[in-house]
Amino acid sequence: MLISTSELNSILDDSDVIIADTRSFKEYSEGHIPGSVHLDLFAFHWIDTTNQGIKNFNDQSRRLLSFLGVTTEKKIIFYDSVSGMLAARGVWMLMYFSHQNVFMLNGGITKWKKDNFSLETKANNFKPSEFLGKVNPEIISGFEYIQDNLDNLKIIDARSTGEYDGSVVRAAQTGHIPNSINIDWNQNISDDGTFKDDKELSQIYNISKDSEIVTYCQGAYRAANSFLVLKKLGFKNVKVYLGSWGEWGNNTSLPIE
Repeated sequence: MLISTSELNSILDDSDVIIADTRSFKEYSEGHIPGSVHLDLFAFHWIDTTNQGIKNFNDQSRRLLSFLGVTTEKKIIFYDSVSGMLAARGVWMLMYFSHQNVFMLNGGITKWKKDNFSLETKANNFKPSEFLGKVNPEIISGFEYIQDNLDNLKIIDARSTGEYDGSVVRAAQTGHIPNSINIDWNQNISDDGTFKDDKELSQIYNISKDSEIVTYCQGAYRAANSFLVLKKLGFKNVKVYLGSWGEWGNNTSLPIE
């Protein structure tokens, strides 16, 4: 799921590659990887995981990925400032639609610039497709599934300590999902913006490989980053809770700690 700056640089002219810059448009317009299109995934929040909510998410995601131009033969590469949460969200979304040929640029544009690869400022146009994709229910979770399996899941809260302990308020309720453990997603990233190596990450995520894991944060962006790290480490059974605290914390009928 990761591609290095040198690998990406070697395929910039490949017509079967789509490169998506997930940063703000301001950052994109100040300089981006040649050929990349701008796709601000942060504008695409989703915190309704009722059955209808998931159906709507699927429909809207397909429209978004069609706009991006995804087809089965395309290789899709998302990048961010670093190995960040927006690019991770893009990778997770395509994996959710069973598109395996998807990557995150390890280290993002920070590493790209450090390695002295070229930038451009002209905006690139989308070449829309009709993308359907097959939903993979194994890597997504809604609130009901967590509520029904609270005692059987390893729940990783990828937010900051303040959000986890309730001193930072971002919903009607403060705190965290019962039994969840707090591993701030920032711990995934090295000083140069790349993911830490597997040895370091294994010490942070010292969890049995047999566990069924659900990651969450506020809006399932940081949680997607932690999802990628766990998959990178070889964990098989990992889900992202799409609604995250934006849903759970605002539903006063759900239990909290």
